[in-house]
Amino acid sequence: MEPLPDLASLSDSELRELIDELTREEREVSYRRRLLHGKIDILRAELVARLKKQVGEGESPFTEVDVEKLTEILSAKTAPPPA
Repeated sequence: MEPLPDLASLSDSELRELIDELTREEREVSYRRRLLHGKIDILRAELVARLKKQVGEGESPFTEVDVEKLTEILSAKTAPPPA
C-alpha cells in the first residue's frame, strides 16, 4: 500500500480525485472478498454434505491420515498450520 501524498500540497480537485480513486478501489476489494466468501461457503457446504453422506452410509468421516495428523498436532510434534 502506498503512503498518502502530502495532503497540504493537494488541491481540492486532486483531493476529491484521490478520494474517488480509493473509494473505487475499496469497492473492488470488497466485491472480490464477497465472491471469495461465497465460494468458501459453497465448498464448505459441499464438504458437510459429503461427510453427512459418509456417516449415513456407516463410513467414518476420518481417515488414518487425519488421525495421525491430529495426533501429531496434539502432541506438538509439528508446527501449527499458518493462519
